Amino acid sequence: MTHQRQICIYTFVLAISLLFSTAAFAQKPEEVVPVKRDSTAFFKGFAVSADLIGPLMMGISDNGHIEAALRINLKDKYFPIFELGYGKADHSDDITRLTYKTSAPYGRIGLDINLMKNKHDIYRLYGGVRYGYTNFKYDFSHPGLEDPVWKQMTEFRASGVSSYYHWAEIVFGVDATIWGPIHLGWSGRYKKRLAKSESEFGNCWYVPGFGKTGSTRLGGTFNIIIDI
Repeated sequence: MTHQRQICIYTFVLAISLLFSTAAFAQKPEEVVPVKRDSTAFFKGFAVSADLIGPLMMGISDNGHIEAALRINLKDKYFPIFELGYGKADHSDDITRLTYKTSAPYGRIGLDINLMKNKHDIYRLYGGVRYGYTNFKYDFSHPGLEDPVWKQMTEFRASGVSSYYHWAEIVFGVDATIWGPIHLGWSGRYKKRLAKSESEFGNCWYVPGFGKTGSTRLGGTFNIIIDI
């Protein structure tokens, strides 16, 4: 057998071997990677919280609120929430000499979503929405203006003026476990008025739960939270 024929045979055998090896590799079943199921329970309990900013504002300014919330934990990911509060204002303007008083309950309902990659961490980063509503009455008064003809002061006032407000909120917040079931958290809120009642006396000065009247408001909360 000549040297050239040996080379041809070896080349042919090597090609056949490579062909069968490739076919066998192609037909090898893929390794199945087991998918880990999320074993977290659907209902993980609930938490109650209270806002600390509102009472502080009532003590140092002419308006504020008392507010508590109930938050339901679904798989450490979704958190339906119900917020109830009582807002009040007792305002006197030295420039306009207008006084305004109101006090009434309000409520919000919404949903927060835990944005952390590790949703079971002791820290949580929230994004959420709220719908808020209040139905309230307010009083206002003004010492009046002097009549240019009769030179008499004409006072104007109104009591028990009925009003209502609907609004939406976009919420961004965080909370962290401090000890056991106790958390501290804060939230920033962008509020957008949806609807309101119209009054012959014009806009009210303060809306319980919403804040000073306007089409939009910025607000926030600082909460102490207890897991139940």
